Amino acid sequence: MVATVNVQQTVGGSDGSPASYNNVTASTRLQTKDQFAPADTSYPISIPSSDFNYSYWIHVCLDLSGTFTQINNVRFCSDGAIGWNFGTGGELRRGNRDSGDHGCAMPSEYEVATGTEADTGDSIEDATNGHSYYNSQTTPTADVASDTEGSPAIIDSTDHTSAEKTKAVVLQCKVANDAVQGEQADETLSFKYDEI
Repeated sequence: MVATVNVQQTVGGSDGSPASYNNVTASTRLQTKDQFAPADTSYPISIPSSDFNYSYWIHVCLDLSGTFTQINNVRFCSDGAIGWNFGTGGELRRGNRDSGDHGCAMPSEYEVATGTEADTGDSIEDATNGHSYYNSQTTPTADVASDTEGSPAIIDSTDHTSAEKTKAVVLQCKVANDAVQGEQADETLSFKYDEI
């Protein structure tokens, strides 16, 4: 037998306890509202007049079930070329730790995304309203385009031996004032893991 592994995005709730885990079966959307609604285009990231605007951050983890002995070494990567036009200094980024795993434990380190709905989310690295698991790090975010198959981000090195959630990658878009308006093309992001 092998494990059943579902990619899940969390939504709502309170810090340390998401309201729901939602299976990502085809796609998800980075937007300016804390919701799981891949088809909803009502909450785009506004292009700022200066500085940057952000999507609300999202937590994405693996849900492990079925029959398996052990799953570990959960990694996350892109193809190395996010084709979205974020403008100068913009990027698709993830929460980053100075050492150890880059994922945050679910649900204990989960934090509900905040911001101004339909305008901008709070930056992960914001000292006051950012994600507290990351905002005190020397380098609190990393560019997902740098997480390649050859050099993936280690999200969870834990040995999972029973049904549970892995640590979550925390993702956010950062958009500059010279970004190009409009819906961007789909991008494929991947989780990889070892199973015995």
